[in-house]
Amino acid sequence: MCYKTIEFGDTDIHVRTLRDKQQYSDDDGEALKRGISSALWPLFGVIWPSGEILAHHMHDQDVEGLGILEIGCGIGLASLVLNQRLMDITATDYHPEAEGFLRHNVKLNDGKEIPFVCTGWEDEDSELGKFDLIIGSDLLYERGHVELLASFIERHANAACDVILVDPGRGYHARFSKKMVSLGYSHTQERPQHSAYLEQPFKGQILSYHRE
Repeated sequence: MCYKTIEFGDTDIHVRTLRDKQQYSDDDGEALKRGISSALWPLFGVIWPSGEILAHHMHDQDVEGLGILEIGCGIGLASLVLNQRLMDITATDYHPEAEGFLRHNVKLNDGKEIPFVCTGWEDEDSELGKFDLIIGSDLLYERGHVELLASFIERHANAACDVILVDPGRGYHARFSKKMVSLGYSHTQERPQHSAYLEQPFKGQILSYHRE
């Protein structure tokens, strides 16, 4: 395991992550049963540039009073930032190890418990409920994810809802935006204003969707 501290203004967030993207441990076969191969297994447990962008964005956003859901939270950096701000955040991921890492990292930061649901985007009975703001990072990395993600969001979005996704530029966000517009959302996108904390320039976009 690896421990690191990430600065968000005057706030320090402490996280335990995997050491690298080569780690793998699925002794009980739970991940394999969920269709998570050895190559995909470690992806949840490292911090990706899109995840850092989302976390910094959530540090600066006015989200007071909103019920917030992070989809595909992985290590849950954005959720941890929102939790430190005492916001109403719920996290979800399909990986069987994500919840354990999130709970450990909440304790590292002396935070309140973050509700977590382990569920896939095709699950219709996750009992997650509905939210005012839905967030996520680097979710559209296969063509089939467009319909799955949009449908999952629609099941868990209030009638008036905002959706904020950070996309690194994998090529599916235009198709996803078209689907979201068909569901009644307006759409804007922008480059992150500040990303000097990343090791490499960020070539992606912050995608924002709003429905009255």
